[in-house]
Amino acid sequence: QVQLAESGGGLVEPGGSLRLSCVASGGIFSIDAMGWYRQAPGKQRELVATITALGSPNYADSVKGRFTISREHHTVYLQMNDLRPADTAVYFCNADRLRTIYSGAYEDYWGQGTQVTVSS
Repeated sequence: QVQLAESGGGLVEPGGSLRLSCVASGGIFSIDAMGWYRQAPGKQRELVATITALGSPNYADSVKGRFTISREHHTVYLQMNDLRPADTAVYFCNADRLRTIYSGAYEDYWGQGTQVTVSS
């Protein structure tokens, strides 16, 4: 059974930093892209950053220059610097077009989410 386990969320003051991690496990053969999305209260889930299997990143305009996404095999990281109150949200890890050793089908998986709160 595929699982995405996120960690690294918490409470930080404006201007501070956090590093999120997400480990995908469970008989994984390949993952095309991994990424982070976030959802603030009363808002729709939005893309934060994604990274392909070849390491090509893509960022939302609101986080460019502040956040850095990286990946090692089936683990994805999000280094968040210069955090702002507007970054407060639940952050979700995503594995896009994941194939397991049991099936040739491509499927999309999500983690449970980790809370990031930026407040003084």
